[in-house]
Amino acid sequence: MTFKDFKFHKDLLKGVRIAGFREPSPIQKMVIPIIEKGEDLVGQAHTGTGKTAAFGLPIMDKIAKDEIERALVITPTRELATQVSDELYHLGRFCGIRTITVYGGVGYGRQIALINKGVQVIVATPGRLKDLYKKGKIDSFNPEIIVLDEADEMLDMGFLEEIKEIFEYIPQNRQTLLFSATMPEPIKELANEILTNPQFVSVVGDDEGTVNNVIDQSYYVIEETQRDEAIVQLLETEETDKSIIFCRMRREVDRLTEHLKAMGFLAEGLHGDLDQMERERIVKGYRRGESKIMVATDVASRGLDVKNVTHVFNYHIPFDSQSYVHRIGRTGRAGKAGKAITLVSTNEFKELQRIQKEVGADMQLATIVLEGESESVDFSYLQTMVKEVSIVPEAIDFIDSMEEMDYHEFVERVVTLLIQQKRASINQLGFDEDTVNSMLESYENEQKVARKSNRKKKRH
Repeated sequence: MTFKDFKFHKDLLKGVRIAGFREPSPIQKMVIPIIEKGEDLVGQAHTGTGKTAAFGLPIMDKIAKDEIERALVITPTRELATQVSDELYHLGRFCGIRTITVYGGVGYGRQIALINKGVQVIVATPGRLKDLYKKGKIDSFNPEIIVLDEADEMLDMGFLEEIKEIFEYIPQNRQTLLFSATMPEPIKELANEILTNPQFVSVVGDDEGTVNNVIDQSYYVIEETQRDEAIVQLLETEETDKSIIFCRMRREVDRLTEHLKAMGFLAEGLHGDLDQMERERIVKGYRRGESKIMVATDVASRGLDVKNVTHVFNYHIPFDSQSYVHRIGRTGRAGKAGKAITLVSTNEFKELQRIQKEVGADMQLATIVLEGESESVDFSYLQTMVKEVSIVPEAIDFIDSMEEMDYHEFVERVVTLLIQQKRASINQLGFDEDTVNSMLESYENEQKVARKSNRKKKRH
């Protein structure tokens, strides 16, 4: 099948051809005929499957053929709004279709003036769009087709009430399209509220929709103090082109970005404390290849659509499984292979197993043997570790069982074991499976003792 089979307007097909589109993706094959018929739609697909063109092409075809006059696309972030607007412009430019991006952080005047000049397509973020409607600034813009793009991310960012309010200003005789990577209950409820007898389409599970088919997922179990060392080693050993490193907090983003720059990497940080101009500069530079590594928080990265991201690194494990799916979905797009690598401590391992089970991900335990031999051991670290460790009853039983050994010799042997383990961690990134299982068993025993002690305290 080719795009000619859709019978698009000839000027639109010219834009498709110059954009390099050849065969429609699975979601495009399924969605375009439904939109052309004028039916409401719920589409479940990950970013990178071609869904912008899936809704953009039939909308612009209808405009080019004078079947409709205006369309509105609502996206969760400024970055995504800009990306969608750019793609629609390039596809529809030979049809003379005018597109504008509307978002906060800049003045109202120019946006309102351009809308009043007669643009056919507005791509907007919820906050600014709601303000414009509420203040009566764009009463003349009555779209016949509305698209909610990345609806689950709008839910995560707290935009659900804004979306509902926006639809109070929009005419009822409209066609509504909702796209989302996941379908949590609030999104299903929203769909029932604003759509009329929608068609449901999903490519999650197809080759271009599921992360498992195109993303190689692995994890390294490390000591908490090894995270920076691990990231640097992975960046040096993996064949990365563009990569994204996800951190939990803004201060981690700033600190890790500066550390990587000091190590000679082309890295930039992205988080919510940056102003709009700085965010746009960083994202544009990353797209153009001026920086190769983006260090970002989850919120800042939402809607970030950059091609050819080969690797996603989780500096810390995300808080929930949905965040994990969103994070690793930044790579392995449009059928291209990608890698997702997660760093976890033994304390976080159970959380990783929970996420793995919830998303059905095939994650492989990995290790890297580092080059060169290192004999140096940080004794201050060992001293701290020995001082802070909680004594478990099994340790006392073990010492009693070794009573035939000289006490000083016994301590020397135990410390030697600790030093050997430390040297192994210096010369190897990530613990092997036997070590991980042993550490987990020890950790679980500590938890059992702690729970037993807590129960005794409660009884007394």
